[in-house]
Amino acid sequence: MKALITTKHRGVFAGELAEDANLAATSLPLKNARMAIRFGTSKGVLELAETGPTGSSRISAPADVPMLHDITGIFAITDEAWAKWQAA
Repeated sequence: MKALITTKHRGVFAGELAEDANLAATSLPLKNARMAIRFGTSKGVLELAETGPTGSSRISAPADVPMLHDITGIFAITDEAWAKWQAA
């Protein structure tokens, strides 16, 4: 499942969770993850889940994260947004 994930340390990540992931967990592994270094959005962080990064966003290189800790939110990400995350 592709998702946008926030952490209590103000981290914002897009990546792939296992289909059977426990969405109530506060720590989960994340595949093909990218971090939003700067949002660059006009509608807040959830714009990253709806339409993806903008030209003003700064997005990290991809990496697998064996365990992402202190998760505060998991949001569905659209196919359009995922494509932009991958292209960033």
